[in-house]
Amino acid sequence: MTTTTPPVTFDDVRDAAARLKGVAHRTPVLRSRTLDALVGAEVFLKCENFQRVGAFKFRGAYNAASRLTPEQLARGIAAYSSGNHAQAVALAARELGTSAVIVMPDDAPASKREATAGYGAEIVTYDRYTGDRVAIAESLAAERGLAIIPPYEHPHVIAGQGTAALELLEEVGELDALLTPVGGGGLIAGSATAAKGLYTDLRVIGVEPEAGDDTKRSLEAGRRIEIPVPHTIADGQALHTPGELTFSLNRLLVDAVTLVSDDEIRQAMRFAFERLKIVVEPSGATPLAALLSGRAGPLPRRVGVIISGGNVDADRFARLCARES
Repeated sequence: MTTTTPPVTFDDVRDAAARLKGVAHRTPVLRSRTLDALVGAEVFLKCENFQRVGAFKFRGAYNAASRLTPEQLARGIAAYSSGNHAQAVALAARELGTSAVIVMPDDAPASKREATAGYGAEIVTYDRYTGDRVAIAESLAAERGLAIIPPYEHPHVIAGQGTAALELLEEVGELDALLTPVGGGGLIAGSATAAKGLYTDLRVIGVEPEAGDDTKRSLEAGRRIEIPVPHTIADGQALHTPGELTFSLNRLLVDAVTLVSDDEIRQAMRFAFERLKIVVEPSGATPLAALLSGRAGPLPRRVGVIISGGNVDADRFARLCARES
């Protein structure tokens, strides 16, 4: 009998962790007795909102960028993103002494656009509902000789994202379940690779906004399903189909995907601010929303949660968390 080696392995995640040591932050793990009591489990929150650029995306972007050849780095990097990967590639490029061109939707949060530009990147905008960001980035890359680092469809990006879960498990030990947000699928693919590499029985659960349930539908169908570009406050999860590479991993490693409403996301953001004293962006709050709303179902004893980011400007955060929202 022959076996096929998956495109990303546990050893790849360990190798990424070694490469990121001293470059990425080893983010804190928070506990809350109030949260534990509310959900009936011991909850361990891995706070990637304290990562460089304010999100887990720096892990994958730097892991991938740092493996480019000197010739590739001399020509520069291209990427496409609604915000967090944009910032991550821009910072990784700056750290490695090269330039970056980022294709961003014209409705991306202003704070994310400004931060991306602040790291020195050139920004090219497009309409996310009518434009093709991949085609735009590929055209720019071909024209200028740039290396593309996609937000999730890349083994080094996936392996880098998995280092967040690896750190969590190294710090707190065995967990019964791990919840992560699901957008294109890179974070959960890397997290599941790390988690199952250490504890084969650990249950990995993804969380999507109700309007953007492409991964849930795809896993249920056994093939990638395409939906209309969703309208949701979770802009980092406003995707129309899972990645091909990430889906190939997630269909093997992910145990379930649950959905949360925009109102439940708002409530989770507010809870994180008032009770945990942290700022979490909508996409980063979806796993917490699943816990607080009961959408994650009956919970086992020890549950890990990856809070994926905190990039939301003050005005938008205030509007989203207002009680009348």
